[in-house]
Amino acid sequence: METPREYYTYAYLREDKTPYYIGKGNKRRIYRRDRRVRPPKDQSRIIFLKQNLTEEEAFKHEIYMISVFGRKDLETGILHNRTNGGEGSSGIIVSEETRRKQSEAKKGKYVGKNNHLYGKKGKNHPAYGKRWWNDGKGNAKKTVECPGEGWVLGMSNETGEKIKEAFQGEKHPAYGRKWWNDGCGNTKFDIECPGEGWVLGRGNYKKVS
Repeated sequence: METPREYYTYAYLREDKTPYYIGKGNKRRIYRRDRRVRPPKDQSRIIFLKQNLTEEEAFKHEIYMISVFGRKDLETGILHNRTNGGEGSSGIIVSEETRRKQSEAKKGKYVGKNNHLYGKKGKNHPAYGKRWWNDGKGNAKKTVECPGEGWVLGMSNETGEKIKEAFQGEKHPAYGRKWWNDGCGNTKFDIECPGEGWVLGRGNYKKVS
């Protein structure tokens, strides 16, 4: 029986075109967003590295590419991968040093649904201690201290109206978009139907291990 060559390796790129994630998959896995590391919204930054591979070949190439660029959690490189590739994290023994580094990286963050690192809180939050100030002329700033003479606490009504107006109707980034699903656990939030087999609605959420 011939081994199916339906697998591929792929990369998600930052805006500067450096990779932040290397993966292996088949079918539409490269575009799935229900995982820890999500693909970029700009699909030009989602690239195939190698295609028409057997699963074993895809595993080997994934391992190789991760070793080339290194992992951020181990301080060896630039990728957000949490394993060295291959058959995934099952059966991997994590060293005490790795656990320590991962624990340090998560300090000050809280965990949201699906165990994603959802943000930071307290003094670690980038907006900690900042307040809105306005100069009475429609200008507003969010800073820790008063920006200068003539500035008072609070967002001016004029500035608030400008912000509200900027996100109304067709100006809203979600204007006209709807949820679509393909019946296989994949969803997209788009204006038009993504393709054949996709229907309106989020469908039944399918968690990917």
